[in-house]
Amino acid sequence: MTTSTRGVDRTPAVLVLEDGRIFRGRSYGAVGATFGEAVFSTGMTGYQETLTDPSYHRQVVVMTAPHVGNTGVNDDDMESGKIWVAGYVVRDPARVPSSWRSTRSLDEELAAQGVVGISGIDTRALTRHLRERGAMRVGIFSGDAVIADDALLAQVREAPEMTGADLSAEVATTEAYVVPAIGEKKFTVAAVDLGIKGMTPHRMAERGIEVHVLPATTTVEDVYAVDPDGVFFSNGPGDPSTADHPVSVMRGVLERGTPLFGICFGNQILGRALGFGTFKLKYGHRGINQPVQDRTTGKVEVTAHNHGFAVDAPLDKVSDTPYGRAEVSHVCLNDNVVEGLQLLDRPAFSVQYHPEAAAGPHDAAYLFDRFVSLMEGQRA
Repeated sequence: MTTSTRGVDRTPAVLVLEDGRIFRGRSYGAVGATFGEAVFSTGMTGYQETLTDPSYHRQVVVMTAPHVGNTGVNDDDMESGKIWVAGYVVRDPARVPSSWRSTRSLDEELAAQGVVGISGIDTRALTRHLRERGAMRVGIFSGDAVIADDALLAQVREAPEMTGADLSAEVATTEAYVVPAIGEKKFTVAAVDLGIKGMTPHRMAERGIEVHVLPATTTVEDVYAVDPDGVFFSNGPGDPSTADHPVSVMRGVLERGTPLFGICFGNQILGRALGFGTFKLKYGHRGINQPVQDRTTGKVEVTAHNHGFAVDAPLDKVSDTPYGRAEVSHVCLNDNVVEGLQLLDRPAFSVQYHPEAAAGPHDAAYLFDRFVSLMEGQRA
């Protein structure tokens, strides 16, 4: 990615999809060129949490909500230390942010962090195109990066694909750190960072958990060096079929019978650890309004998602695995994609979505309580 940071520039910009479709608009954020996988997010709010979610690494996010940036940017809603999206696409950017919490505009923040974006295009047409053709490689070009259309298309087609991408180590912490329990400490959890959001260990800390966040390259020995009551595997970017090391670590945890909870990428890791396959969705689930049914209770939750891959596990039966019986615990009501797994003979479960409620909704917060219950049961 090549960029210059020229603030609220309105330089002409071009978005080029790998199948040859082109959209022309104006620059938004940094001016230059960027490449990634084009995906769309259906969230009406929470764009700052989306931008700073490490699981969006190497993705160009198209916002389906037409008006973006009206609440500006603040220092409290960051889910990590930087913006991770490769590029940003909006239809109608706010001219002036209007929020008492805002300290700067979204356009200024994108420019300051070198994130190339485009505005003023028909994002509805682009979203419909991605729904029909599937997520694909894309490039955004502005300023001196704009050259002949056929040359831009050639650059897009040379960019790496998301299939086969091993990215978790690129976004995870390189040094272990501790998030202390809020109030009385009740449990210790080893959290394997595959692209963790800041709110996730905070939700555990609220429940009296001291969270030791460990790098993606951590070993089973590193996990148990903190004497954990439970082990957590986080969300993260990339293709789960490449994540052999986290799968190996998780199998080590399952063999010891320690309470285990995984979300998003962690759900796919559990699926692989149990012997299931994974596959790439046509255009994925992204946004904060996805309906999921918890099959253990029958309740329907509105949930936050960002995943382009899913676990291939049977919905209609209990499966035998090397670690006992397993079943699909949650399912997406839009397309019957597996959204959760649980073991019936060991204390382990996972969900494909984000229950930490940043930016929302709050329907799935009970999953952290379910994790606490597993650790309480193990201790008893």
